[in-house]
Amino acid sequence: MASTDAQNHKSRDPSGFLPGAPDPDPSFHVSSFIPRNQLWQPDLPPPGSLPPTANLPPGLEYLSQLDLIIIHQQVELLGMILGTDTSNKYEIKNSLGQRIYFAVEESICFNRTFCSTLRSCTLSITDNSGREVITVNRPLRCNSCWCPCYLQELEIEAPPGTVVGYVAQKWDPLLPKFAIQNANKEDILKIVGPCATCGCFGDVDFEVKTINEKLTIGKISKYWSGFVNNVFTNADNFGIHVPADLDVTVKAAMIGACFLLDFMFFEHSLAGL
Repeated sequence: MASTDAQNHKSRDPSGFLPGAPDPDPSFHVSSFIPRNQLWQPDLPPPGSLPPTANLPPGLEYLSQLDLIIIHQQVELLGMILGTDTSNKYEIKNSLGQRIYFAVEESICFNRTFCSTLRSCTLSITDNSGREVITVNRPLRCNSCWCPCYLQELEIEAPPGTVVGYVAQKWDPLLPKFAIQNANKEDILKIVGPCATCGCFGDVDFEVKTINEKLTIGKISKYWSGFVNNVFTNADNFGIHVPADLDVTVKAAMIGACFLLDFMFFEHSLAGL
């Protein structure tokens, strides 16, 4: 009897599906194409069942189960045709391509036109119920390897109104470097990119390292999406690879860091050709 129960339990946890998720349909086939309207909200434990130490910010429970976060920028057809910069929109997905969050940039047309990729903006990240769970604030700052002051910085709030971390650019004459910081602006992780970030014919990897930069624990990858997409659209795809047990507020900061990397190194449109 015990062996039968164990087999039944094993059959309910097939490889490739997250624990607690509904049983997949037997005919379901995981492929590289997932419909945009396929959403995911995992079965969460009932209120009060989590231990006191697991006091997660509301809405970040989903991140606690993930070691791969996929970020897909939506193509703005009007901006692509007119060669203008429109507000960025991103789908944030799990490893199965199911959407868990949606991010929308809030900025004014003047900043997008004249400040371009250096513009100040706010990114509001909502879950599939429409609840805002993360706010990313980006002030107007410099971006130059020759100017070591007033470099790029993001403020991460989760939930909105509660600062949980920062992403700060670190000056380096050769490599793009950033620090993931806690709410007290203390460095907890480093992000180190390659000296060339063009990514003309392949992925571009930014390694996530410990503070002393001796150990790599993850990476943020800008995926190569083909010549036509890279040249004629501003749609970028990223993957954030991190340990599954990494603090959810740090994962939220990693999502913010991914947005910052997109703004600084990969955002372009027909206006820039």
